[in-house]
Amino acid sequence: MASKLITIIAGVGPGTGAAVARKFAESYPVVLLARNPDNFNELVKEINGKGGKALGISTDISDPTSVSNAFAQVKKEFGDDVGAAAAIFNASGGFVRKPFLELALEDISKGWDVSIRGGFLFSQQSLALLLRGVKEESKYPPTLIHTGATASVKANAQVSAFNTGKYALRALSSSLAKEFGPQGVHVGHAIIDGGIDSERARAWKGKDAGPDALISPEAIADAYWHLHTQPRSAFTWEIDIRPSVEKW
Repeated sequence: MASKLITIIAGVGPGTGAAVARKFAESYPVVLLARNPDNFNELVKEINGKGGKALGISTDISDPTSVSNAFAQVKKEFGDDVGAAAAIFNASGGFVRKPFLELALEDISKGWDVSIRGGFLFSQQSLALLLRGVKEESKYPPTLIHTGATASVKANAQVSAFNTGKYALRALSSSLAKEFGPQGVHVGHAIIDGGIDSERARAWKGKDAGPDALISPEAIADAYWHLHTQPRSAFTWEIDIRPSVEKW
């Protein structure tokens, strides 16, 4: 296990979030944030049972008080001087498919609450710990990664509520990369352009779910680890990940 530095992951579930947690738990204590504790309870037991260190905190990533309380709990567990080696914003929500003229303001808010409010709140709290990681001379550059989607760069009809939130998260990530890169924090954005392998995704894909049709969560975790280990002389801001058979 590495030093006092930790990894914080927002949006932990059975897919990408769990795979990223397992990957980073090989090197750091991990803090897992999700609204529903059922999304992280078994994973916390698994990581701790294998000799790692995991802490799960029920958190509404779009609520300022909930996010502030979560980071206060992190400091209570690891100490006021805790720093972060990595922070991954994997939260997503608010997917609404409706004709634009039928959208209500509440529909737009669902996407923005997670992507923008959540992305802002998580990034602001995490960056304070990541900058501390710079001072503590983390083995690899402290890293903040935002998980995007096809919707981050390509808008489609009837999903403007979701698209606008993802576009805005990408813009936030770009701005943070330019502000904090010179300070030693690597900020990255990942466009996940395709379905992520899961029982639900395979049921949706049906007969089209061949061996290369869905993205492996473990492959995404490997890509995030690669971003984390890049030297300061060769930062990548944005990567796109898709199956070889995906049309783009």
